[in-house]
Amino acid sequence: MVTVLIAGGGTGGHVFPMLAVGDALRAAEARTRVVYVGTPRGIEGRAIGERAGEELFLLDVAPLRGDGVRGFVRGVARAAGSLPEARALVKRLRPDVALSVGGYAGGPIALAARMEGASVALLEPNSVLGLSNRLLTPFAERAYVAFPEAERYLRPSTVRRLGVPLRRAFAPSDYTPGEGPLTLLVIGGSQGAKQFNEVLPRAVSIAVSSGADVRVTHQTGRDREEDVRASYASHGLSERARIVPFIDDMAAALAGADVIVSRAGAGALAEICAVGRASILIPFPFAADQHQYRNARSLERAGAAVAVAPSDVSAERLSAEIVALAREPARRARMAKAAEGLGRPDAAARVARDLLDLAEGRAARAREAC
Repeated sequence: MVTVLIAGGGTGGHVFPMLAVGDALRAAEARTRVVYVGTPRGIEGRAIGERAGEELFLLDVAPLRGDGVRGFVRGVARAAGSLPEARALVKRLRPDVALSVGGYAGGPIALAARMEGASVALLEPNSVLGLSNRLLTPFAERAYVAFPEAERYLRPSTVRRLGVPLRRAFAPSDYTPGEGPLTLLVIGGSQGAKQFNEVLPRAVSIAVSSGADVRVTHQTGRDREEDVRASYASHGLSERARIVPFIDDMAAALAGADVIVSRAGAGALAEICAVGRASILIPFPFAADQHQYRNARSLERAGAAVAVAPSDVSAERLSAEIVALAREPARRARMAKAAEGLGRPDAAARVARDLLDLAEGRAARAREAC
């Protein structure tokens, strides 16, 4: 039986790829033992811990970023202090491979695994390596990336550009522009985006006043839908706007849209590209190393999206982009095709297969050593 440790977490952008890889490992080889390692401060306790039958261990590791130099020093000290606990866990579980997806727990577990002779792999969904993964690059035998921009940090022999692991529901959906209204899907992550909630109602109002026929579904985040619904109503858009706190079937929602308005986190972009749709991307302005802006620009360069810099966000700017796309169905189709070309709906399966190959290689080396 192969044992794979998948370590990291903190945010959905780390946790959901962890789960996708874990599911794909079991689908590829039912006897695989998958163990997740995260921290109490991330969402993994809820997202993974609530799934029946999962093994999840939590290490108390502080973030390496935040609170300036002092916060960084404290984070490094905490990470170093967690190494004995991480090593004890690795010795007990005896993994064949450890996969770091970034986040607080990835570093200590990957280092401990390397010290105990296990193979180490990295998964970096963004165009810029997170600090934890960047520090681990000298020890990694594999580095799974989604953006070519991330490869400059890595040894070429380790790189596998396989995309961001997703759930199976996300698959290509052919796009043909219809004759009816432009269907706009606004998603600001599972928690919504305050900026979207405030700016989009007016942006859609201006677009409609300019002659664009627009219908919008807007995911607001929990407990925010009433304020957003009232905002659309104040602009006379009640019949054009569907307001929901959370979208359970995001794959179907993406497939049913003409244009997506979204943040530019790696997970969201992977889902959009896996389905294949045009998008207007508004990066989160406080993302580490401005990685969301770089993610968005990467898609824009490929012809798959319009990237709006955080400093340029306004109702007027967004309405202009919405109107332009409403009036140019052929452009939307080209953008959708470009996005689909970047999509990697099979990423989880390919990462899982390569991890199992690493494990088999380690087992072969162990046999030879004996």
